[in-house]
Amino acid sequence: MKAVQFSRFGGPEVLEIVERPTPQPGPGEVLVRVRAAGVNYFETLMRRKLYAVTPELPMVPGVEVAGEIEAVGEGVDAALRGARVAVPMFAVGRPNGGYAEYLAVDAASVVTLPDGLSFEHAVALLVPGLTALHLVRRSLPQGRTVLVTAAAGGVGSLLLQLARRAGAVRVIAVAGGAEKLDAAHVLGADFGVDYREPGWAARVREATGGRGADIVYDTVGGTVTRACLDALAPAGELVFAALGRYELTVAELEGMFFRNQSLKGFALLPLLTPESLRADLAELFGLAAAGTLTVTVGGRYRLDQAAEAHRVLEERRSTGKIVLMP
Repeated sequence: MKAVQFSRFGGPEVLEIVERPTPQPGPGEVLVRVRAAGVNYFETLMRRKLYAVTPELPMVPGVEVAGEIEAVGEGVDAALRGARVAVPMFAVGRPNGGYAEYLAVDAASVVTLPDGLSFEHAVALLVPGLTALHLVRRSLPQGRTVLVTAAAGGVGSLLLQLARRAGAVRVIAVAGGAEKLDAAHVLGADFGVDYREPGWAARVREATGGRGADIVYDTVGGTVTRACLDALAPAGELVFAALGRYELTVAELEGMFFRNQSLKGFALLPLLTPESLRADLAELFGLAAAGTLTVTVGGRYRLDQAAEAHRVLEERRSTGKIVLMP
């Protein structure tokens, strides 16, 4: 089978197509023919050795796939052959291997897809969908003004919709450029600002009568977080979900304390349990299949275009989810 791997750290050019033996399902396993594999920003950080966890090399990235069960191992119901499934690899102890044509996984780890939900939309609801769902649960938006960074991205585009469904009275989108802000407005944002414009936090305060946002969901980090503080209301909550990109100083944290503001950390994996994972995905898949939740796929690439997919994501030229289609 074909797979994408990197054997050294560096730019997108280190990603290469390799031939690997097609895995065979062992006892209790199924062989999934991958039809869509998600590309995540943290994978670009891993490739550059900038993530919180440094992977062993060589590495085949990818922690979320969707496809069809092609074969089953000993002890697995043969009726599963041909089933359309998603595999949330990141949640079941498989931290890599998704950028490939086939994947052998524990049969208990696959989640059946409802009719009408495409493979690429299913992938877009794994890491991004679960992240958005749990961010909303981390700080409940009902009756509050919320601000979503990277609002046209894979997480942000879902988060602003879920925040609205959870009762946010106003959703403010932060994104780079008019096209992305237009996309956020279509998905339900009330107001949008371009983070590339100096002093954009002042526009947020103006739009909220000088108060600012009650909740800021920050998935970007870096200098954007500092501007988010300027856009945060007194007693507001900054939910930080940009692992590895934290740059706030002690002085900035002390300023938050004086304004009765709170900083909440966010890491997805500790929030997932085997019991809740299927229920959460069933909820997301059901909303998307019913057309209640809009899933945006910003680009579809072949395996041999993985480097370009990473480049587009790193340069923030995409809206929605980037997907590889083996």
